[in-house]
Amino acid sequence: MPQPLDHAALLRRAIAESAAARAAGVHPFAAILVGPAGEVLMVQHNAYMPDHDMTGHAERVLMTRASTTYPPELLKECTIYTSAEPCAMCAGAIYWTGLKRVVYGLSEKALKQITGNHPENPTLDLPCREVFAAGQRQVEVIGPMLEDEAAAPHEGVWG
Repeated sequence: MPQPLDHAALLRRAIAESAAARAAGVHPFAAILVGPAGEVLMVQHNAYMPDHDMTGHAERVLMTRASTTYPPELLKECTIYTSAEPCAMCAGAIYWTGLKRVVYGLSEKALKQITGNHPENPTLDLPCREVFAAGQRQVEVIGPMLEDEAAAPHEGVWG
């Protein structure tokens, strides 16, 4: 029987990746795809820079990579850990990729308070649970979790 996933440890890995993204000059968002046994399958930072792709969110890009790399049978047992709550676009990508679970740090509501109306991140205050609830298949959602830790990489970015 598989061991339960250590959500806090895996989410901290995603948060650390968001700090690494910031250090690399990218918006401080990151996501990791985790297999059913807790193995990290893929890591993705935001892909906004250098081409200013407004759809280059870490979660959306990760779902494109995952759905073109892994079979649906595996993806339906996978979890995405993301430093911030998936926006409506990213939640849609997660839904269509067929993942089992989302674990996130910073809520969209808290992110919106941090970013304000910054033109590079006009945050949608729409909980991912609402997006998933409109679907025909259940996606488990855990979060917000470790919000203070998840907010730290954003300090001084959006001011």
